[in-house]
Amino acid sequence: MPKMQPRRWTPPKAPARAREIRSVPPMPELRRIELPGTAPEDVVVAADGRVLTGTDNGAILAVDPALGTVEQIAHTGGRPLGLHPEPDGSLLICDAERGLLRLDKPGGALEVLVSEVDGDPLTFPSNVVADPDGTIYFSESTRRWPLSQWMGDILEHSGTGRLFRRNPDATIETLIDGLDFANGVVLSPDRSCLVVAETAAYRLTRYWLTGPAAGTYDRLAENLPACPDNMSLGTDGLLWVAMVTPRNPLLDALLPLPAILRQLTWAAPEPLRPKPARTAWTMAFTFDGTPVHDLQRDGADYAMVTAVAEHHGTLYLGSLTESALAVTHIP
Repeated sequence: MPKMQPRRWTPPKAPARAREIRSVPPMPELRRIELPGTAPEDVVVAADGRVLTGTDNGAILAVDPALGTVEQIAHTGGRPLGLHPEPDGSLLICDAERGLLRLDKPGGALEVLVSEVDGDPLTFPSNVVADPDGTIYFSESTRRWPLSQWMGDILEHSGTGRLFRRNPDATIETLIDGLDFANGVVLSPDRSCLVVAETAAYRLTRYWLTGPAAGTYDRLAENLPACPDNMSLGTDGLLWVAMVTPRNPLLDALLPLPAILRQLTWAAPEPLRPKPARTAWTMAFTFDGTPVHDLQRDGADYAMVTAVAEHHGTLYLGSLTESALAVTHIP
Protein backbone atom coordinates (compact mmCIF):
# COMPACT_ATOMS: atom_id res chain seq x y z
CA MET A 1 0.00 0.00 0.00
CA PRO A 2 1.40 3.46 -0.83
CA LYS A 3 2.17 5.74 2.09
CA MET A 4 -0.44 8.51 2.31
CA GLN A 5 1.17 11.78 1.11
CA PRO A 6 -1.68 14.31 1.21
CA ARG A 7 -1.62 17.31 -1.11
CA ARG A 8 -3.43 20.39 0.16
CA TRP A 9 -6.27 21.69 -1.99
CA THR A 10 -9.01 24.16 -1.19
CA PRO A 11 -12.18 23.08 -2.99
CA PRO A 12 -14.72 25.66 -4.11
CA LYS A 13 -17.75 26.00 -1.86
CA ALA A 14 -20.20 23.24 -2.73
CA PRO A 15 -23.36 24.45 -4.49
CA ALA A 16 -26.69 23.99 -2.72
CA ARG A 17 -27.56 21.21 -5.19
CA ALA A 18 -24.93 19.01 -3.49
CA ARG A 19 -27.14 18.77 -0.40
CA GLU A 20 -30.31 17.69 -2.21
CA ILE A 21 -31.18 13.98 -2.44
CA ARG A 22 -33.31 13.99 -5.59
CA SER A 23 -33.81 16.05 -8.72
CA VAL A 24 -36.94 17.81 -9.95
CA PRO A 25 -38.28 15.89 -11.75
CA PRO A 26 -36.63 12.86 -10.10
CA MET A 27 -34.91 10.13 -12.06
CA PRO A 28 -37.68 7.69 -13.10
CA GLU A 29 -37.96 4.24 -11.54
CA LEU A 30 -35.13 1.82 -12.31
CA ARG A 31 -35.31 -1.71 -13.73
CA ARG A 32 -32.47 -4.03 -12.72
CA ILE A 33 -30.86 -6.58 -15.05
CA GLU A 34 -29.00 -9.04 -12.85
CA LEU A 35 -25.54 -10.20 -13.93
CA PRO A 36 -23.36 -13.26 -13.26
CA GLY A 37 -20.83 -10.99 -11.54
CA THR A 38 -20.62 -7.75 -9.61
CA ALA A 39 -19.49 -4.16 -10.12
CA PRO A 40 -20.33 -3.40 -13.79
CA GLU A 41 -18.14 -0.30 -13.67
CA ASP A 42 -18.76 0.97 -17.23
CA VAL A 43 -21.63 0.52 -19.70
CA VAL A 44 -21.63 1.14 -23.45
CA VAL A 45 -24.07 0.28 -26.23
CA ALA A 46 -22.67 -1.82 -29.08
CA ALA A 47 -23.70 -1.58 -32.73
CA ASP A 48 -26.06 -4.56 -32.31
CA GLY A 49 -27.93 -2.79 -29.50
CA ARG A 50 -26.55 -4.94 -26.71
CA VAL A 51 -25.15 -3.26 -23.61
CA LEU A 52 -21.54 -4.16 -22.84
CA THR A 53 -19.98 -4.10 -19.40
CA GLY A 54 -17.08 -5.58 -17.44
CA THR A 55 -17.32 -7.10 -13.97
CA ASP A 56 -14.88 -7.58 -11.12
CA ASN A 57 -14.23 -11.24 -12.02
CA GLY A 58 -12.65 -10.16 -15.33
CA ALA A 59 -15.62 -10.97 -17.57
CA ILE A 60 -16.83 -8.81 -20.44
CA LEU A 61 -20.59 -9.27 -20.76
CA ALA A 62 -23.06 -8.47 -23.54
CA VAL A 63 -26.59 -7.85 -22.23
CA ASP A 64 -29.75 -7.84 -24.34
CA PRO A 65 -31.78 -5.15 -22.55
CA ALA A 66 -35.10 -6.30 -24.02
CA LEU A 67 -34.75 -9.98 -23.12
CA GLY A 68 -32.44 -9.63 -20.13
CA THR A 69 -30.14 -12.32 -21.52
CA VAL A 70 -26.43 -12.12 -20.75
CA GLU A 71 -23.54 -13.55 -22.78
CA GLN A 72 -19.88 -13.56 -21.75
CA ILE A 73 -17.90 -12.41 -24.80
CA ALA A 74 -14.43 -12.26 -23.23
CA HIS A 75 -12.39 -12.59 -20.06
CA THR A 76 -9.49 -10.19 -19.68
CA GLY A 77 -7.69 -12.01 -16.89
CA GLY A 78 -7.68 -8.69 -15.01
CA ARG A 79 -10.24 -6.07 -14.01
CA PRO A 80 -12.01 -4.37 -16.95
CA LEU A 81 -13.14 -0.78 -16.44
CA GLY A 82 -13.78 1.67 -19.30
CA LEU A 83 -14.99 0.27 -22.65
CA HIS A 84 -15.32 1.63 -26.18
CA PRO A 85 -17.02 -0.37 -28.97
CA GLU A 86 -15.66 0.16 -32.47
CA PRO A 87 -17.81 0.07 -35.65
CA ASP A 88 -16.00 -3.09 -36.85
CA GLY A 89 -17.19 -5.06 -33.80
CA SER A 90 -13.94 -4.80 -31.86
CA LEU A 91 -13.86 -3.47 -28.31
CA LEU A 92 -11.30 -1.29 -26.57
CA ILE A 93 -10.91 -2.07 -22.85
CA CYS A 94 -9.14 -0.22 -20.05
CA ASP A 95 -8.13 -2.99 -17.68
CA ALA A 96 -6.98 -1.77 -14.27
CA GLU A 97 -4.47 -4.62 -14.01
CA ARG A 98 -3.35 -5.21 -17.61
CA GLY A 99 -3.52 -1.85 -19.39
CA LEU A 100 -5.26 -0.85 -22.61
CA LEU A 101 -6.57 -3.91 -24.48
CA ARG A 102 -8.40 -4.63 -27.73
CA LEU A 103 -10.85 -7.49 -28.23
CA ASP A 104 -11.01 -8.16 -31.99
CA LYS A 105 -14.57 -9.55 -31.90
CA PRO A 106 -16.99 -11.13 -29.39
CA GLY A 107 -15.37 -14.35 -28.25
CA GLY A 108 -12.22 -13.41 -30.15
CA ALA A 109 -8.61 -12.64 -29.31
CA LEU A 110 -7.38 -10.06 -26.80
CA GLU A 111 -4.38 -7.88 -27.61
CA VAL A 112 -2.49 -5.64 -25.16
CA LEU A 113 -2.09 -2.24 -26.84
CA VAL A 114 -0.50 -0.29 -23.97
CA SER A 115 0.82 -1.60 -20.66
CA GLU A 116 3.34 1.13 -19.85
CA VAL A 117 4.09 4.75 -20.69
CA ASP A 118 7.61 6.18 -20.71
CA GLY A 119 8.91 2.92 -19.24
CA ASP A 120 6.57 2.90 -16.25
CA PRO A 121 3.69 0.41 -15.95
CA LEU A 122 0.22 1.91 -15.99
CA THR A 123 -1.16 1.97 -12.44
CA PHE A 124 -4.86 2.62 -12.97
CA PRO A 125 -6.01 2.89 -16.62
CA SER A 126 -9.59 4.08 -16.42
CA ASN A 127 -11.49 5.04 -19.58
CA VAL A 128 -11.03 5.05 -23.34
CA VAL A 129 -12.49 6.49 -26.55
CA ALA A 130 -11.34 6.28 -30.17
CA ASP A 131 -11.39 8.57 -33.19
CA PRO A 132 -12.46 7.04 -36.53
CA ASP A 133 -8.94 7.73 -37.85
CA GLY A 134 -7.52 5.09 -35.47
CA THR A 135 -6.32 7.45 -32.75
CA ILE A 136 -7.13 6.23 -29.24
CA TYR A 137 -7.46 8.46 -26.18
CA PHE A 138 -7.41 7.03 -22.67
CA SER A 139 -7.06 8.12 -19.06
CA GLU A 140 -5.11 6.94 -16.04
CA SER A 141 -6.79 7.91 -12.77
CA THR A 142 -3.64 7.98 -10.63
CA ARG A 143 0.00 6.95 -10.72
CA ARG A 144 -0.06 6.26 -6.98
CA TRP A 145 -2.96 4.00 -6.01
CA PRO A 146 -4.45 0.79 -7.46
CA LEU A 147 -8.16 0.33 -8.11
CA SER A 148 -8.61 -1.66 -4.88
CA GLN A 149 -7.56 1.45 -2.93
CA TRP A 150 -9.12 4.18 -5.05
CA MET A 151 -10.29 6.02 -1.94
CA GLY A 152 -6.65 6.46 -0.95
CA ASP A 153 -6.08 8.70 -3.95
CA ILE A 154 -9.29 10.67 -3.37
CA LEU A 155 -8.19 11.34 0.22
CA GLU A 156 -4.58 12.06 -0.72
CA HIS A 157 -5.64 14.23 -3.68
CA SER A 158 -2.44 13.18 -5.43
CA GLY A 159 -3.11 15.02 -8.69
CA THR A 160 -1.24 12.36 -10.69
CA GLY A 161 -3.91 11.48 -13.24
CA ARG A 162 -3.12 11.67 -16.96
CA LEU A 163 -4.79 11.84 -20.37
CA PHE A 164 -3.02 10.00 -23.20
CA ARG A 165 -3.16 9.73 -26.96
CA ARG A 166 -2.18 6.52 -28.75
CA ASN A 167 -1.48 7.41 -32.35
CA PRO A 168 -2.20 5.04 -35.25
CA ASP A 169 1.56 4.27 -35.38
CA ALA A 170 1.31 3.05 -31.72
CA THR A 171 3.31 5.96 -30.27
CA ILE A 172 1.98 7.36 -26.99
CA GLU A 173 1.71 11.04 -26.04
CA THR A 174 0.75 12.53 -22.69
CA LEU A 175 -1.79 15.28 -23.43
CA ILE A 176 -2.46 16.39 -19.83
CA ASP A 177 -0.60 15.49 -16.65
CA GLY A 178 -1.56 16.42 -13.09
CA LEU A 179 -5.28 15.59 -13.32
CA ASP A 180 -7.23 15.04 -10.11
CA PHE A 181 -8.35 11.42 -10.52
CA ALA A 182 -8.84 11.34 -14.31
CA ASN A 183 -11.84 9.23 -15.25
CA GLY A 184 -14.34 9.24 -18.14
CA VAL A 185 -13.18 10.38 -21.59
CA VAL A 186 -15.42 11.51 -24.47
CA LEU A 187 -14.64 12.80 -27.96
CA SER A 188 -16.97 15.58 -29.11
CA PRO A 189 -19.16 14.80 -32.16
CA ASP A 190 -17.24 17.30 -34.32
CA ARG A 191 -13.90 15.83 -33.09
CA SER A 192 -12.75 19.29 -32.02
CA CYS A 193 -12.10 18.40 -28.38
CA LEU A 194 -11.89 15.72 -25.72
CA VAL A 195 -13.56 15.96 -22.34
CA VAL A 196 -12.10 14.17 -19.32
CA ALA A 197 -13.76 13.93 -15.90
CA GLU A 198 -11.69 14.90 -12.87
CA THR A 199 -13.53 13.01 -10.17
CA ALA A 200 -11.58 14.44 -7.24
CA ALA A 201 -11.84 18.07 -8.41
CA TYR A 202 -15.58 18.06 -9.22
CA ARG A 203 -15.00 19.25 -12.77
CA LEU A 204 -14.93 18.38 -16.46
CA THR A 205 -11.79 19.38 -18.36
CA ARG A 206 -11.77 20.01 -22.11
CA TYR A 207 -8.68 19.40 -24.27
CA TRP A 208 -8.77 21.10 -27.65
CA LEU A 209 -7.74 18.99 -30.65
CA THR A 210 -8.42 21.54 -33.41
CA GLY A 211 -8.81 25.28 -33.84
CA PRO A 212 -6.77 28.17 -32.39
CA ALA A 213 -6.67 26.57 -28.93
CA ALA A 214 -5.45 23.16 -30.18
CA GLY A 215 -3.07 21.53 -27.69
CA THR A 216 -4.42 23.49 -24.72
CA TYR A 217 -7.11 22.74 -22.18
CA ASP A 218 -9.77 24.58 -20.18
CA ARG A 219 -12.71 23.73 -17.93
CA LEU A 220 -15.99 22.70 -19.52
CA ALA A 221 -17.78 22.60 -16.14
CA GLU A 222 -16.51 23.41 -12.64
CA ASN A 223 -17.69 23.13 -9.05
CA LEU A 224 -20.10 20.32 -9.80
CA PRO A 225 -22.41 19.20 -6.97
CA ALA A 226 -21.10 15.64 -7.16
CA CYS A 227 -18.11 13.59 -8.29
CA PRO A 228 -18.13 12.90 -12.05
CA ASP A 229 -17.10 9.39 -13.07
CA ASN A 230 -17.45 7.67 -16.46
CA MET A 231 -18.97 9.66 -19.32
CA SER A 232 -20.40 8.85 -22.73
CA LEU A 233 -21.69 10.51 -25.88
CA GLY A 234 -25.43 9.98 -26.16
CA THR A 235 -27.40 9.43 -29.36
CA ASP A 236 -28.85 12.86 -28.49
CA GLY A 237 -25.40 14.41 -29.00
CA LEU A 238 -25.06 15.28 -25.31
CA LEU A 239 -22.22 14.54 -22.91
CA TRP A 240 -23.70 12.17 -20.30
CA VAL A 241 -21.92 12.04 -16.94
CA ALA A 242 -22.34 9.51 -14.11
CA MET A 243 -22.30 11.36 -10.78
CA VAL A 244 -21.01 8.68 -8.45
CA THR A 245 -21.63 10.47 -5.15
CA PRO A 246 -22.54 13.93 -3.89
CA ARG A 247 -19.79 16.12 -2.53
CA ASN A 248 -18.75 14.91 0.93
CA PRO A 249 -18.61 17.76 3.50
CA LEU A 250 -16.04 15.94 5.66
CA LEU A 251 -13.72 15.38 2.71
CA ASP A 252 -14.07 18.99 1.54
CA ALA A 253 -13.24 20.15 5.07
CA LEU A 254 -10.15 17.92 5.31
CA LEU A 255 -8.59 18.74 1.93
CA PRO A 256 -7.17 22.21 2.82
CA LEU A 257 -6.04 21.20 6.34
CA PRO A 258 -2.61 19.88 7.44
CA ALA A 259 -1.62 16.52 5.96
CA ILE A 260 -1.56 14.71 9.30
CA LEU A 261 -5.36 14.87 9.56
CA ARG A 262 -5.85 12.93 6.33
CA GLN A 263 -3.10 10.49 7.28
CA LEU A 264 -4.96 9.81 10.53
CA THR A 265 -8.25 9.50 8.65
CA TRP A 266 -6.72 6.93 6.30
CA ALA A 267 -5.32 4.98 9.25
CA ALA A 268 -8.72 4.96 10.98
CA PRO A 269 -11.18 2.05 10.66
CA GLU A 270 -13.04 2.19 7.35
CA PRO A 271 -16.42 3.19 8.88
CA LEU A 272 -14.79 6.43 10.12
CA ARG A 273 -13.50 7.49 6.69
CA PRO A 274 -15.49 9.62 4.21
CA LYS A 275 -17.56 7.33 2.01
CA PRO A 276 -19.91 7.63 -0.97
CA ALA A 277 -23.56 8.36 -0.25
CA ARG A 278 -26.18 5.97 -1.62
CA THR A 279 -27.75 7.71 -4.59
CA ALA A 280 -28.38 7.20 -8.31
CA TRP A 281 -27.44 10.36 -10.20
CA THR A 282 -26.56 11.36 -13.75
CA MET A 283 -26.27 14.67 -15.60
CA ALA A 284 -25.97 15.68 -19.26
CA PHE A 285 -24.24 18.70 -20.78
CA THR A 286 -23.74 20.29 -24.16
CA PHE A 287 -20.13 20.57 -25.32
CA ASP A 288 -20.08 24.23 -24.32
CA GLY A 289 -20.81 23.20 -20.72
CA THR A 290 -24.53 23.98 -20.54
CA PRO A 291 -26.37 21.51 -18.27
CA VAL A 292 -29.39 19.94 -20.00
CA HIS A 293 -30.44 17.06 -17.72
CA ASP A 294 -30.02 16.51 -13.98
CA LEU A 295 -31.59 13.22 -12.83
CA GLN A 296 -31.23 11.84 -9.31
CA ARG A 297 -33.16 9.45 -7.10
CA ASP A 298 -32.74 7.74 -3.76
CA GLY A 299 -30.15 4.96 -3.82
CA ALA A 300 -32.23 2.33 -2.03
CA ASP A 301 -32.60 0.18 -5.17
CA TYR A 302 -29.37 1.07 -7.01
CA ALA A 303 -26.41 3.20 -5.97
CA MET A 304 -22.83 4.28 -6.68
CA VAL A 305 -23.54 4.90 -10.35
CA THR A 306 -20.18 4.97 -12.11
CA ALA A 307 -21.43 4.90 -15.72
CA VAL A 308 -24.31 6.02 -17.91
CA ALA A 309 -25.08 5.41 -21.58
CA GLU A 310 -27.98 7.20 -23.30
CA HIS A 311 -29.55 5.42 -26.29
CA HIS A 312 -32.59 7.05 -27.92
CA GLY A 313 -33.99 8.23 -24.58
CA THR A 314 -33.17 5.09 -22.59
CA LEU A 315 -30.49 5.32 -19.91
CA TYR A 316 -28.30 2.35 -18.95
CA LEU A 317 -26.44 2.65 -15.64
CA GLY A 318 -23.44 0.81 -14.22
CA SER A 319 -22.11 0.67 -10.67
CA LEU A 320 -18.97 -0.18 -8.73
CA THR A 321 -20.98 -2.00 -6.06
CA GLU A 322 -24.14 -3.49 -7.61
CA SER A 323 -24.66 -6.96 -9.13
CA ALA A 324 -26.80 -5.60 -11.95
CA LEU A 325 -27.18 -2.99 -14.64
CA ALA A 326 -30.02 -0.51 -14.19
CA VAL A 327 -32.32 0.80 -16.92
CA THR A 328 -34.38 3.97 -16.83
CA HIS A 329 -35.35 6.75 -19.23
CA ILE A 330 -35.26 10.50 -19.68
CA PRO A 331 -38.53 11.83 -18.25
